[in-house]
Amino acid sequence: MSPSRKPVFGLIGGIGAGKSTAAGCLAARGGFVIDCDKLGHVALEVPEVKEKLRGRWGEAVFNEDGSVNRRAVAGVVFDAPAERQWLESVVFPVIGQLADERIVAANADPAVRFSVLDAAVLLEAGWRDRCDKVLYIDAPRDLRLSRLAARSGWTPAELTAREASRGQESVRRRCCDERQHPRAVPGTDRSRLIGLDRGELIMADDPVDVKPARKPRSRPKPPA
Repeated sequence: MSPSRKPVFGLIGGIGAGKSTAAGCLAARGGFVIDCDKLGHVALEVPEVKEKLRGRWGEAVFNEDGSVNRRAVAGVVFDAPAERQWLESVVFPVIGQLADERIVAANADPAVRFSVLDAAVLLEAGWRDRCDKVLYIDAPRDLRLSRLAARSGWTPAELTAREASRGQESVRRRCCDERQHPRAVPGTDRSRLIGLDRGELIMADDPVDVKPARKPRSRPKPPA
């Protein structure tokens, strides 16, 4: 890592594990959070992307005002791996470019200590090499399911189906450098990250650990 370059943390995790809470913890420590889900929405409205969507799926995935109907797109790709892979090949490069622009801007901002690439598809998209360290946010399945049921009305079957579409979580965990669990700070409305494996990542008043990610001799391949 260049001395003039601020560190970049990648952030992934299990569905409903508390990734947004973890992002908030990092933001409170001076991190600039780059939400790649939101960048995905931006990417879908890029004219070149819309042209490709229209050429493949027609007007069925567009709203009356010409914007992309994300729900319709999700319906097309959810149980169709070939269509999902095609969509990813179109939007991942655009999202990556948008994220790079924000990393550059954060690096130039003296108020920012580090960037956080909050991207559920970070491994699949090939963005790991943008990060000095990748954090996997984890929580027990029953806790994740209770959160998802309260928030979105999900059933166990729906969580199982979503997880199956993402590939093996065990492989995703092994591709990361840290496994973390956001925990509430008693008596406050704040949370902090407590590492399940190697202790607390960032203390409130301590400098950020910016050591580059270790390169093991062999790393599991990211899920396809």
